[in-house]
Amino acid sequence: MPLLACLPAPAEAAGAATLPGLSLQPCRLKGVEVGARCGVLKRPLDPSKPDGVQIDLHVAVLPAVARNPKPDPVFFLAGGPGQSAIELAGTVQRITARLLNRRDIVLVDQRGTGDSAPLRCDDQAPTRSLRDSADPAQEAALLVRCRERLQKLPYGDLRQFTTPIAMADLEAVRKALGYGQINLMGGSYGTRAGLDYLRQFPQQVRRLVLDGVAPPDMVLPLSFSTDAQAALDALFGDCERNAACHAQYPALRSQWQQILASLPREVTLPQPMTGREEKVTLTRDMLTGVVRLPLYAPWLAAGLPLAVQEASEGRFAGLVGLGLGAAGGGRGLGIASGMHFSVVCAEDVPRMPLGTDKPGADFGDGQARMYQRACTDWPRGELPPAFYEIHPSTAPVLLLSGAFDPVTPPRHAARVAKALGPQAVHVVVPNSGHGVMAQGCMRDVVYRFINQDDAAKALADAPKDAGCTRLLPRPPALLPLQQAPATSPAASGAAS
Repeated sequence: MPLLACLPAPAEAAGAATLPGLSLQPCRLKGVEVGARCGVLKRPLDPSKPDGVQIDLHVAVLPAVARNPKPDPVFFLAGGPGQSAIELAGTVQRITARLLNRRDIVLVDQRGTGDSAPLRCDDQAPTRSLRDSADPAQEAALLVRCRERLQKLPYGDLRQFTTPIAMADLEAVRKALGYGQINLMGGSYGTRAGLDYLRQFPQQVRRLVLDGVAPPDMVLPLSFSTDAQAALDALFGDCERNAACHAQYPALRSQWQQILASLPREVTLPQPMTGREEKVTLTRDMLTGVVRLPLYAPWLAAGLPLAVQEASEGRFAGLVGLGLGAAGGGRGLGIASGMHFSVVCAEDVPRMPLGTDKPGADFGDGQARMYQRACTDWPRGELPPAFYEIHPSTAPVLLLSGAFDPVTPPRHAARVAKALGPQAVHVVVPNSGHGVMAQGCMRDVVYRFINQDDAAKALADAPKDAGCTRLLPRPPALLPLQQAPATSPAASGAAS
């Protein structure tokens, strides 16, 4: 008998699969080992015009394996802004494997992402030359053309893609599926979305897990520089304190400063998809932009000392290659750029004059200037003043941070945890970067937090359970390849 036939429909007792407006049908999701159920919910593009233009909100449910599942599902909120939750289904299934035994996992492509009124900018081919990609004027022109194209779509009112509107969509999905209280898991931008769902619909939240906290008031274009600088300084400091790393790279920090002082300069680099070498004028903004990306993952950041040393000797391929590799090697990170800018231009950029973060000494204000230019003519949605306020939570909230996260470091989560009050607990995972709930034992920490029936015990146990990470090391710095001594077949015992 096919496995799918043995799986109950989500919230079947509540008649979820037959409710008007959201009929779920069997489907298969990329990277997912179990059968799913998918459907489309119609939602008004403009909430103030319920009878106006409608958009299709795509929903996927991984049904709980148990015959008698728990009534409270787990909704996963993707990051970006601009990632599709459904496209991450394989990763989500691996993270939530234990939860899936007793609870449905619900994935909703937020408006502007995936197939839900997508706002994708498809103008940048993976084989595009590095020279063109490094030209700020060309990048700005591409974004303008993308915006103009998106605005011609039937759902092209870019003011209607803010986080509060998207969370109202999520609540409509909850109702259509017949669920009562739900659990939410959000990563990166998904934490902002989760906090806003908690603000708007506090009584519907049973548990909330926030991984890499990006609160609504963080002013993203400014914090980029501050937090990336802190992560890079920490990398250099760790290398100086580690005997093996310091012996191999004794002048790492000064080499980095020498590289920055030499910019702009013309360098030769291979295009990541074609391998064709190109001459490119490397600027400070371009270099710091690609260096920031491997800092997201310590196993990638482990290659930075070697790459910096090589760049100080005029070989930049490794340094730039690390950044391009972290960005998908020219294939991108699956971000719907139009949705990304619709969110950031409405929610972050207008608050830049209020921001208090100072630009990092090395990273400067290049990111902030880029967003300011991009958002000059980008339509901005309206936000309720309460969007930026975080009040005490009535539901238990687990906040997770990587100690070396270059974009959502612990300082943001600590502030949010304080505002959420006694129902929030903050766990910092040592020697980790951006996103920690998928790491080893942290999957079990998240599982126990959600699965525990006693809310007070769930909050008390989470920090103790996370003690499993206390010995987690930072990946050692990558060493240059040493040529192995030649050996003869006779000496090695190999057959001739």
